[in-house]
Amino acid sequence: MLCQTIPIRVDYARAGTFGKGEPTLHTYIREKSPEMPLPPRPAIVICPGGAYAFTSDREAEPIALRFLDLGFQTFVLRYSVAPNTAFPGALLELAASVALVRDHAEEWGIDPDKIFVCGFSAGGHLAASLGVFWDREFVAPSLGRAAADVRPNGMILGYPVITSGKFAHTGSINNVLLDRRTDETWALMSLENQVTASTVPAFIWHTVADDAVPVENSLMFAAALRENGVPFALHITPDGCHGLSLAQAETGMVEPQLNDWPAWCAAWIRSR
Repeated sequence: MLCQTIPIRVDYARAGTFGKGEPTLHTYIREKSPEMPLPPRPAIVICPGGAYAFTSDREAEPIALRFLDLGFQTFVLRYSVAPNTAFPGALLELAASVALVRDHAEEWGIDPDKIFVCGFSAGGHLAASLGVFWDREFVAPSLGRAAADVRPNGMILGYPVITSGKFAHTGSINNVLLDRRTDETWALMSLENQVTASTVPAFIWHTVADDAVPVENSLMFAAALRENGVPFALHITPDGCHGLSLAQAETGMVEPQLNDWPAWCAAWIRSR
């Protein structure tokens, strides 16, 4: 397995923001072998949660290794968080990571048309932000790239922060905006209102019992995808707290109804 730590470089000033963090992309790549011919695999770029204040270990390497076992090449983005950047800093880091993976698709044994972003909680907000904003003027042009370079082919969202409205996780929204908070930018963070026909397909899962990020975040996003004709899969279960990760003992929280969600997700990707 090829494990590397790659610095992600972004010109934050070009996008009108700042960046003082040290974002890195961590690779989990099954290498080619003459004994085991390896067809190109789908890739997943994982954004751990943490309210845009930190990136959780529980939603990083364990997720990468599980999807590696399911036949994916995987990557974990340790993106910049408050107070080291403000919107769209972390979004640009994710967009740059997707472009980097696509640039190295042949070398790393990846299908360039199957590069997905995955996020949990605030990391879900980040992944969904690229899913809805990939073709906006403040994303790819700020990186000197074409929009097609940074477009993910789908998004995987676990108990995501989506809205800045009634059901907002306000700590996450405050942290992603910092001193860039205005009525306009606050409204922009309500991703259910940013969905268009060009938004990428989504696999979403959440629990009704989540008392940190209400399930309405996922329900409103799914409704917006439906209204705009964007394909999605939505899994809602009654039980389970926030932050389930794999929903297995190894990540500290067990919820039997959901411990097969990565396999459900892999099947959804392969059906596309």
